[in-house]
Amino acid sequence: MRVTKMHGLGNDYIYVLPDRELDWPDVSRRVSDRHFGIGSDGLILALPSQVADMKMRIFNADGSEAEMCGNGIRCVVKFAEEEGLVPHGKEVVTVETLAGIKILQLFRDGRGVIQSARVDMGPPSFDPATLPANVEGPGPVVDLPLSVGGVDLKLTLVSVGNPHAIHYTDSDPGSFPLEHVGPLVENHPMFPRRTNFQVVQVLDRGHVKHRVWERGSGITLASGTSASAVCAASRLGGFTGDKIVDSLPGGDLTLEWDGKGSVFMTGPATRVMDGEWLEG
Repeated sequence: MRVTKMHGLGNDYIYVLPDRELDWPDVSRRVSDRHFGIGSDGLILALPSQVADMKMRIFNADGSEAEMCGNGIRCVVKFAEEEGLVPHGKEVVTVETLAGIKILQLFRDGRGVIQSARVDMGPPSFDPATLPANVEGPGPVVDLPLSVGGVDLKLTLVSVGNPHAIHYTDSDPGSFPLEHVGPLVENHPMFPRRTNFQVVQVLDRGHVKHRVWERGSGITLASGTSASAVCAASRLGGFTGDKIVDSLPGGDLTLEWDGKGSVFMTGPATRVMDGEWLEG
């Protein structure tokens, strides 16, 4: 099977243009393994769509299917154009996902090659029922106390098509025990479908820094949906303005949210290698 490896700020996936149906959760677990497989945060399929220019399916490293991936959607459009699924040269591309149809504005270099994209991530939701989360009331949920593994957290809950629980800290997120706390939050009974978990430091009104534990994949170098959730939560809390730079371990994303309507995310898309995966 032909495969391509791509990344958005180090958030790396294996990309496939399927010519047959396979057990994709199993394939994702196997190709994602960084010792016995190719090594990635998961698997993304580029598919035809009846309602958009193309369709994306994303499987985490543990085989679970995710609703959306902000870094992955930028890369999958670049991949789909370069593989001929989407006509070359379009300025705007629509993508069908489990979180709805997403709209991407594409930015190219002098040769016409896609370098980055601005993604309409849709409006954030602060209603805990949309995550879902077992919390009373309609939301927003801010500074929700939760103690796990001996660490006291205060969570802000946001959905951007997939669930996010955000904890703010005055310290550098690099010093936070994310590898210990992340899986405990992800699998907490409060979140019946599990959740992504972010640790965020606000540097100023236009700049935040954060690390992420991704549901189904663990610690990743970046996450576009996480950054979108952080943008919305930070503006809701009055920490930031309408536009921020979010510095993740893999690099910077630019986010915009004016307090109503969609969150917009801009970042790069990089093709790393092409090859053949020898099944079994």
